[in-house]
Amino acid sequence: MNNSIVPITPGLLALLSKGQSGISPFTQEIFLLEITVAGTTYAKNLEKVSDRIIPEQVLTMKREPANQYDKHAIALYVDDVRVGYVPANLNLVCSRLMDAGKLFFARIVQSHWDGDWLNVTANIYMVE
Repeated sequence: MNNSIVPITPGLLALLSKGQSGISPFTQEIFLLEITVAGTTYAKNLEKVSDRIIPEQVLTMKREPANQYDKHAIALYVDDVRVGYVPANLNLVCSRLMDAGKLFFARIVQSHWDGDWLNVTANIYMVE
């Protein structure tokens, strides 16, 4: 058995990060805040992923600096479907850190339909 140290290259890191949690080994999840996802009423194609909007599901966070309503906008995705946004009153610090290259993700805490509104609570984590 070979016990040599393998350097972490960008290709290897991409391969490792494809795990269930989306987080590679030797990283730490730092809990930052709990949010109610904004804008779920306006999400298109939500029905494509509605069965996956469940507790523990990881949401990808993507910056939208060209968003016409909020220059600090951070969209939340399940696969390629936008579920909603980090609320505007809570996104400033995360957006600045994301713009500086920090990695973030969200994990669903709970979700339920409240009339025609999908109420989703999620925790936001920074990866360090």
